[in-house]
Amino acid sequence: MSTPERVLGWVEDGERRLRQAVDALPEDAVAEPSALPGWTRGHLLSHLARNADALVNLLTWARTGIRTPMYTSPDQRVTDIEAGAVRPLAEQRADVRESAARFRKAADALSADAWSAPVVSAQGREIPASEVPWLRAREVWIHLVDLRVGAGTDTLPPDFAWALVRDVAGWMSARVEPGIGAELAAEGHGSVVLGTPAPGATVTGPPYALAAWLTGRGGTQELRERRELRVTGELPDIPRWL
Repeated sequence: MSTPERVLGWVEDGERRLRQAVDALPEDAVAEPSALPGWTRGHLLSHLARNADALVNLLTWARTGIRTPMYTSPDQRVTDIEAGAVRPLAEQRADVRESAARFRKAADALSADAWSAPVVSAQGREIPASEVPWLRAREVWIHLVDLRVGAGTDTLPPDFAWALVRDVAGWMSARVEPGIGAELAAEGHGSVVLGTPAPGATVTGPPYALAAWLTGRGGTQELRERRELRVTGELPDIPRWL
């Protein structure tokens, strides 16, 4: 994974794109469906704001050494999202901006040593605090696509998209059946192995197209028809990501 400073740059770029997209929405758009089943744009914006605050908790934990989980209970995440989803767009805009500023302030407050401090993710996994900016960058860019505001996966910064490919491929490799997989390759970025590919099984394309396929944010057939993904051998059947 890249350094926290570099990943925070991806966060800032994504937050800027998100603000521009939200500022351009008409008032009634907040109640319209997002790309996530059962969620409106209001749900997604509420989630993004509360995710920023939850990750502030982890950064506070790393800075102070006082255990501060992302959420106080398993139900808090869902309750907070539902409560915030129905707010007017103006409130949503302010919340997205202010929560992003809180996250950046918390990140700027960490010392070099604090970035190495262990914290626990929402999935119960112990991680160094240096991974927290990546969790935020991932949320912001992927959900920018999910908002259906005209930003597709081709808007993902290439280096970020490739980091996402490596991240998701690593997660999936532990979950695919033995003998299932492929070598994923992007020109200028190298390659990464997903699962245990048969000889010659490859999926090639720009980082954004590989990321779209792995995260379920792009139709595989469409990507292949546009020649954004080129497959040699059989395309592996991959699990649903997060």
